[in-house]
Amino acid sequence: MYDELMEEGIVNKVGGRFKLSTLIQKRMVALNRGARPLVEIPTKDSMKIVIREIMEDKIYLDNSGNVAIASDDHPDILGGEDAGPSLDDL
Repeated sequence: MYDELMEEGIVNKVGGRFKLSTLIQKRMVALNRGARPLVEIPTKDSMKIVIREIMEDKIYLDNSGNVAIASDDHPDILGGEDAGPSLDDL
């Protein structure tokens, strides 16, 4: 298990366990479909990448439940070229 998920800090950061689960699932789908990671860590483990992105305040759920990023270097909503292929392509 991932130690960061055992701590309340990450749960509180995103606003609860349900939001954390939703954020992780949606971001992992994007990564598995080809989105580029927003952090540089020496692993291909998408769960570790997502946890690090959350801990570094790189991603969050917006008001409509979409994964959004908190950086000016990228678009606000992950849905363009960085999100990987659409579900229609699968």
